[in-house]
Amino acid sequence: MQLSAPIYLLKHQAKRLARAGNLPLHKALDQVASREGYRGWSHLTASAQTGPAEAVMRHLTPGTLLVLAARPGHGKTLLGLKLASEAARLNRRGFVFTLDYHHRDVEGRLTDIGVTGHNGLTVDTSDGICADHIVDQISKHTAPALVIVDYLQLLDQNRRHPHLNDQLGALRQYADQTGTIFALISQIDRSFDLSGKEIPDITDLRQPNPFETDHFDAACFLHNGRLNVTSLKAAP
Repeated sequence: MQLSAPIYLLKHQAKRLARAGNLPLHKALDQVASREGYRGWSHLTASAQTGPAEAVMRHLTPGTLLVLAARPGHGKTLLGLKLASEAARLNRRGFVFTLDYHHRDVEGRLTDIGVTGHNGLTVDTSDGICADHIVDQISKHTAPALVIVDYLQLLDQNRRHPHLNDQLGALRQYADQTGTIFALISQIDRSFDLSGKEIPDITDLRQPNPFETDHFDAACFLHNGRLNVTSLKAAP
């Protein structure tokens, strides 16, 4: 049975329902599950197909540079946090660098996806985030890393930082040298809403400052509960 949205988004909906209706969370979860056609939440989670994070994980190999993109409100940040929290499945340390959220906001969203306690997850919300800062911070740890950057278009917002394309080149070089996996969350241009497409593609990435998309190995696009992961590199 096809879900109307990924499980972590359905859980987020249930939390909002619980708060709005002053319901116990388990009852709100069961209501959401019933709406999806399941007997209850446990039935839904047991019957659901592979989740989006697991689907994306299959495309992540050492040195991968992934762009993770969607219009606002379609779950790209939650999916990024889910990837970082599941980094241990790839025997990696998870990092989240965000210029868009405060630490408190990240904590709340981690709670939304069922992550309590960081368990090796490092969250950095400093204003100085750029490629040099990211590399400096992750290079302090010997364990291989899976790094989420939220979000791409803010990396050169501070004019003292290098051009975005140069920063992508620096991350590309570091990924190649160390096997670090980077997933960069990206905005989608608003023109997509009028395009008639069912899901964005690489041509829809918002580029207020132009950058080369061939830095990326793969792209993940989200829209209305749908997910599409595409390789951007030709097979050898």
